[in-house]
Amino acid sequence: MKLSRRLQTSTAVSAIDFLASAVPELSKGRLKDAMSKGAVQLLGKPVKRLRRSQQMLKPGDSLALHYDDDILQRQSEPAVLLHDEKAYSVWFKPAGMLSQGNEWGDHLSLLRFAEQFFTPLRQVFLLHRLDREASGLVMLAHSKQAAAALSKLIAEQQISKIYQIRVKGELSSVLQQQGAISIPLDNKPCESRFTLQAYDATSDSSLLTVQLITGRKHQIRRHFAAIEHPVLGDPQYGKNNKNAAGLALQAIGLSFNCPLRRRRQTFELPASLMLTHC
Repeated sequence: MKLSRRLQTSTAVSAIDFLASAVPELSKGRLKDAMSKGAVQLLGKPVKRLRRSQQMLKPGDSLALHYDDDILQRQSEPAVLLHDEKAYSVWFKPAGMLSQGNEWGDHLSLLRFAEQFFTPLRQVFLLHRLDREASGLVMLAHSKQAAAALSKLIAEQQISKIYQIRVKGELSSVLQQQGAISIPLDNKPCESRFTLQAYDATSDSSLLTVQLITGRKHQIRRHFAAIEHPVLGDPQYGKNNKNAAGLALQAIGLSFNCPLRRRRQTFELPASLMLTHC
């Protein structure tokens, strides 16, 4: 079942009683599960996820319910805390986990996972995103000061992000010599620099290390599809690039001059978490 409803209370009532009355298609058990997984929002400034079923609502409160059986039943491997720098942390996000939630819930998001991991000790702020199908390093901040400082580095392209991918086919000598793709995306200039690590004739695929100079949506996937070497396992871009093991794209390195610790910080994905098909 999938449904979206925007609802408004007329009397003081508990959240679960109001929802059960307003959405009789769903049992209280399903509604409580949806609330705990972030699919119910209390609309205001700011909008907040309403998780406590017994929270009392005031007359005139507005709620948004976005219920999808399929999404709420999904599961993923847990995220792994790799480095805790107190003001920020570096995590391994597994494939299948969102970086942050959306209106349909947040139970399968790194942000929610970290909030529950640190509760109630620290705030959690997402600094950058990694596609749901991809895995690898993601950095979170734990104070507004840290979030502002690190977000400034990202905006100024001062954080080096390294990825490892496996693409379809063998790159020409011309492409290898160029070592970069500068095709504009969304009418904006962008650049992906790459280095060939190995070509596997058996699978007719190439292993590459990629550095993003800019950060457009799905940049790596779109760039390599555009030059007819799509990332293996990409469900959205490219042709004849299916891969039973999933998307062959991992974020494997982060490096920057830390404005908080006043030193160079380099984080690398441990070998134990590297994709075997990459």
